[in-house]
Amino acid sequence: MLTHLDAQNRPTMVNVGGKAVTHRMAHAVATVVLPPALAALVTGNEIQSKKGPLFQTAILAGIMGAKKTGELIPLCHPLPLDDCRIEIEAGRPDPTGAVEVTIHCHASVHARTGVEMEALTGATLAALTLYDMGKAVSHGIVIKDIRLLEKTGGKRDWRAQ
Repeated sequence: MLTHLDAQNRPTMVNVGGKAVTHRMAHAVATVVLPPALAALVTGNEIQSKKGPLFQTAILAGIMGAKKTGELIPLCHPLPLDDCRIEIEAGRPDPTGAVEVTIHCHASVHARTGVEMEALTGATLAALTLYDMGKAVSHGIVIKDIRLLEKTGGKRDWRAQ
């Protein structure tokens, strides 16, 4: 049963008032494929542009996005994050010259509900920022594989296989 539907199948916010406050953590990842023209600009795990450093700007955007998750996703509870960290790592060029960039977002909170959506939003906003800042060089940027890797706290812990 979906938790965001009431008995009449209408959208509803999940009532978390009776749940215990626990420490909750989530780790999400997004992959961005930089086409060769943009990948060629990666130096020292960063790309400098007229708009500023792409990876550092994407990190800030991801953290800001994670903090605003409750405003962006309907029925998502607003959470006062205890911590949100984003790490961006560029891989080695493939035979075509493209580079996969991996974005990890770790979010944690002491709350009555999980922080998975914040971690997913943080990784996604960082990926979208890389696209926005890199599109001046190429529109061939691909955002893929946005997913939750782990969550702890609440009723059960979960880890991707």
